[in-house]
Amino acid sequence: MKKMLLLIGLSLFAGRLQAQLTPFELSKDKNYTATYAEVMAYYPKLVKQYPQQVKLFNYGSTDIGKPLTLVVVSKSGVFDPAKIKQQNKRVILINNGIHPGEPEGIDASMMLVRDLLQKKKLPTNLVVCFIALYNIDGSLNRGVSRISQNGPRAYGFRGNYRNLDLNRDFIKADSRNAMAFMQILNTWQPEVFLDNHASNGADYQYVMTLIETQKDKQQPLLAEYTAKTLSPELYKRMAKSGYEMIPYVESIKRTPDSGIVAFLETPRFSTGYTVQHNIISYVTETHMLKPYDKKVYATYDFMQHLIDVCQRDAGQIGELKQRADEQVKQQKTFALNWDLDEQQFEMIPFKGYQAGYKPSDISGFNRLYYDRSKPYTKEIKYYNTYKPTLTADKPVAYIIPQAWGKIIDLFKLNKVAMRRLKHDTTLTLQTYYIADYKTGTRPYEGHYLHNSVKLNTVNNNRVKFYEGDYVVYTNQAINRYIVETLEPQGVDSFFAWGFFDSMLNQKEHYSDYVFEDIAFDYLKKHPELQKQLDEEKTKTPQLAQSGPAQLEYIYRNSPFYENTYMRYPVGRLLTNTQLDLQ
Repeated sequence: MKKMLLLIGLSLFAGRLQAQLTPFELSKDKNYTATYAEVMAYYPKLVKQYPQQVKLFNYGSTDIGKPLTLVVVSKSGVFDPAKIKQQNKRVILINNGIHPGEPEGIDASMMLVRDLLQKKKLPTNLVVCFIALYNIDGSLNRGVSRISQNGPRAYGFRGNYRNLDLNRDFIKADSRNAMAFMQILNTWQPEVFLDNHASNGADYQYVMTLIETQKDKQQPLLAEYTAKTLSPELYKRMAKSGYEMIPYVESIKRTPDSGIVAFLETPRFSTGYTVQHNIISYVTETHMLKPYDKKVYATYDFMQHLIDVCQRDAGQIGELKQRADEQVKQQKTFALNWDLDEQQFEMIPFKGYQAGYKPSDISGFNRLYYDRSKPYTKEIKYYNTYKPTLTADKPVAYIIPQAWGKIIDLFKLNKVAMRRLKHDTTLTLQTYYIADYKTGTRPYEGHYLHNSVKLNTVNNNRVKFYEGDYVVYTNQAINRYIVETLEPQGVDSFFAWGFFDSMLNQKEHYSDYVFEDIAFDYLKKHPELQKQLDEEKTKTPQLAQSGPAQLEYIYRNSPFYENTYMRYPVGRLLTNTQLDLQ
C-alpha cells in the first residue's frame, strides 16, 4: 500500500512538473512559441500553485477587445503598488510580444516566472512585473510574415488589429493597448523597464545586442549609473553565460564594419516614452538568424541578470530615482531634438562575418551576402554621442483649453498634476503662432507627421480661457513628458503627430468685391497702414503687381483678420500669476 501511494505521489509530482513546462520546452525541436491561448492558460496554473507569490492583473481592453494581463511576482506577497513603495522596494517592468514575430520574451518570461517561484529565487528587494503578451491582436494573427527570420516556425504579426506598430504608438497612444500600458506604468511606477525584441539587419556572431537609453538623452544621474555600473555588469554577466553582447547594430553604411550608431529612441518608442518618466530602460535585440532556442535562453539569462543586479543595487537605484525626479522638477531647459555628433566615437571590438557582393540568381545585379565561413574580430567605430539641436525653456505653467480632450486624457493617464480654472479668465501670457512647417507626403502609423516647425512667439498676448480649462505647472517629476509633448517643435510632440491640425485651417475670409470698399475706407482712416503697404510694395514686386495680394495684405493687418488662425492653442504662463483654480 505504501509503495502504491508512493508511486501515485511520484506520478502526480511528475505530472505537475510536466504541466509546468512551457509549450516552448515541450516542443521537441525548441522552435515553437506559445500561442496567446497557451500563454493565458499557463500563468493561472502558476497562480494556483503559488498564490502567495504571484498574481495576475488585467488592465484595460486592447484593440481586439481582450485585456492586457500583468504577471506580478512578489516574495513578500504584497501586491499593492502603494504599499510596495512604502516598503522601499524597487519595481521592474518587463514587456513581451510588442512585435509578436519577435516572441522570445514571451517564452523566456514564462520559464523565468516559474523558475523564480519553484527554485525560491524571488528577489527580496524587488517586485517584478511581466506583461505576458502586449500585442495580443498581432499574436492572434499567426503565420510566417517575418520570412527573413530563423524560427520559430509560426508566430504573430507585427501590426495590431488596427495595423499599428505598437512600438511607434507610445506618445500618441492611438491604440487601447498603449493606454492600458500607460495605466500599468503609472500604477506600478517601475524604476527599471525592459522591452524584449529580436532584430533585423546585418549578420554577425552575437545572439543578442542591447539598446540602453542613450546617455545624452537620459537624465544625467541615471545615465551615469547606467553607463558606469548597470550596463557594464550586464555585459559582463551575459558574456559569462555564453551570450556575449554588443550595442545594437545600426550601421553607418550597409555593413557593420563601417561603424555603428547608438540608437536614439524618441518618445514614440517604449523606452523613449519611459525615459520621460525617469525610468532606466533597456531593449534586448536577439539576432534574427540565430536558432530560436538560443534566442529564448539568451533573453532568459538577460532578465535573470537584470533582476540580480537590480536586487543588489536596489537601494542605490531607489535613491537615484528620487534624486532624478527632484532634479527634473527644478530643470529649466529641455532638449526637443538631437543630432548625432559624427566627430565623437570610440573603437570597440566587433565579431562579424565577412560581407561581399555577388550576382543575384534572380536579377543578375549585385546583391549583399555574409560569409559565415569567414568570421572576423576587428575594431569598429561606435558613435554614441548626441547633441541637442533644439531646446525649450519651460514656462511656469501651460494653459490647455479643455477642448483638446485627448491631451487631457493622456495627461491624466500619465499622472500629470493639473488644476482647472474656476472662472472665465483673460490671461496675459506667451503664445506661439505656427509660422511654417513641413508634412510627410505619406502616412506614418496613421498620421501625417509634421517636422521643421518654425514659430513666431508673441509675448504679453491677452487670451481668453474658460471655466474648466487646465493649468499644468512645470514643477513636476514628469516635466520631460509635459514639455516634450506640448512644445510644438519637439520631434514627437503632440503637434508633430497632428493633434492640433484643426487650428491650421482658416475659418473666415471675405468676398473681394465687398471687402474692396471696406478696405479702402479702412486705409483712409488708418494712414499708417497705407504707408506700411506702400513700403512693402517697394520691397516686394510680386505684391506691387497683384491687386488680390494687396487686398489680402490689408486684411491680414486689420482687426477683421481672425487672430486665432495658426495660433497654437496651448498658452505659456511665464510669471507666477495668481489664478483662481478649482
